[in-house]
This record gives sequence, structure tokens and C-alpha cells, in this order.
Amino acid sequence: MPFCSSCGNTVNPTDQFCAKCGARQPIAGPHPVDPLAGITPRTASILCYIPGIGWIASVIVLAADKFRNNRIVRFHAFQGLYLFVAWLIVEWVISPIFREIHYPILRVDKLLNILILFLWIFMIIKTSKEEAYSLPIIGELAQKSAAEH
Repeated sequence: MPFCSSCGNTVNPTDQFCAKCGARQPIAGPHPVDPLAGITPRTASILCYIPGIGWIASVIVLAADKFRNNRIVRFHAFQGLYLFVAWLIVEWVISPIFREIHYPILRVDKLLNILILFLWIFMIIKTSKEEAYSLPIIGELAQKSAAEH
């Protein structure tokens, strides 16, 4: 049972004023609800690999208190983030170079985009089976990043 904020008299939780001194009682607002309460670590890890928008889930997972001490989820978040950065490098650096070359040759940028899409899908499948698969180079960076606290 709560007490009056002014005189210390016992009051009901629904009382707006104290019966003894008449002081207005602070209204206890609803407790904040964790928006990630219903998300399991497996689901959070899978969301980090959604092509194109998984980086948003990765940033949310890395900022969330719920997954702060879960190294596996943090590993998937970093690996998904680094995979997105690799895609950005292909789109913003490599593709413009190959657009300037007007030869109908094998486009390396298109092959890299297909490879990154395949890796996203591959990692969704691995993560859905709760396997922590480490990709070459990107996975090593993700492990180092997840180990740092």
C-alpha cells in the first residue's frame, strides 16, 4: 500500500489526493514495456540477415539491453551489418567502375551482388537452425566485434 508523498499517511493506489493532508498524489504511469520482449534470440539473429534492411535490425539488436550480453546474437548482428557494408561497397564503388566500361564482358559487380544475396539467404538458413556460421573475413571481424564489450 502506498503512502502520501507529503505527510506519509497511507493512501490507496487510486487516490488522487491524501485524505489526511489533501496533497495531490503523483500518478504512477504504466511501466515501460520492452518492445523486444517477444523477440527470441533466434528471431533477432535471423532479422539481421534480411537483404537490404537487415542493417536496421542489426543496429537495434546491438543497441538493445536485452541482447547486450548474448554473444551469439551480437555476432549475427555484426556479421549482418558487415555483410551489408560489403554490399554497399559493391553498389557504390565497384558498380560505377564497371558501368564506365562499355564492353559486354562478364560483370564482376553483378557476380558480387549475386554472391552477397546468396550469403544473406545462406545465413538466414544457418541462423534459423541456430548454427553460428562464421563467414570468411566478415565472420572474423564480427567475432572480434562481438567479443568487445
